[in-house]
Amino acid sequence: MRLLRSVAKLNDVPGAVAVQDPEEMSAHRRALEVLQRGGIKPMVGGAYALRAHTGIWRDTKDLDLFLRKDQIQEALDLLAKDGYRTELTDPMWIGKAFSGDYFVDLIFSSGNGIGTVDEHWQRRALRAEVLGVPALIVPAEEMIWQKAYIQERERFDGADIHHLIRAKGDEFDWRHLLARFADHWPVLLGHLISFRFSFPSDKEKIPASVMKDLLARQLAVEERPASAERMCRGTLLSRQQYLNELEEHGYLDAREREVAGWTGDQAYPLKRRVGPAKRD
Repeated sequence: MRLLRSVAKLNDVPGAVAVQDPEEMSAHRRALEVLQRGGIKPMVGGAYALRAHTGIWRDTKDLDLFLRKDQIQEALDLLAKDGYRTELTDPMWIGKAFSGDYFVDLIFSSGNGIGTVDEHWQRRALRAEVLGVPALIVPAEEMIWQKAYIQERERFDGADIHHLIRAKGDEFDWRHLLARFADHWPVLLGHLISFRFSFPSDKEKIPASVMKDLLARQLAVEERPASAERMCRGTLLSRQQYLNELEEHGYLDAREREVAGWTGDQAYPLKRRVGPAKRD
């Protein structure tokens, strides 16, 4: 694990708000310490991780802690015992712990159920000081894996991926990153192409071998006929923006095939049509 300096001292961060709510910082710090004392080693993500990897500070009102799914109930119990109000917000990916007006997100997967936290995260994690507490930081490669699928109408994390590649792309374990995406490699390729557009002078941050490999895969796809099955994988990128195709045009939801334990979206439940589906 590589050692980084403190990521939570804002007086030397350009554009950062110098004054933070001390009660908010205390609630976040206490949650991190409670879990660490309880034997859980959560990894800090979100704005603090982005700062650690890129030097960019984004004002934040919450603390994102990543841990394995088999640790989530223990983590919630530890925080509840310490006075936090806790909930398993979505059994697919997130729990929350509240202290008054402040809260901590306990994340064990990406929202689409694909990017699950496993032993590789902690093994590859960085170390840094967060809120005065020595902590583990989510690896940059895992951040990209998580953020690549966030393509909602109200939130798109593509710029964060660009920042991570610009800052640390020449240090990435690209083989690991490619393995993470597996047959979702077109999602990664899309972000890499847009990075090349955004930062043309930083072309070398992405190894040429990676780009050639992915582009060759894409060219091979072009030589094959389209799938006969009307499947929508867009639901892996946005929970809401592809409901029209599912509900009105009869497309299958890729989450039903590709997400282990998928039982439906709690926030945007699919309204099954009665009768034959429309065809384009």
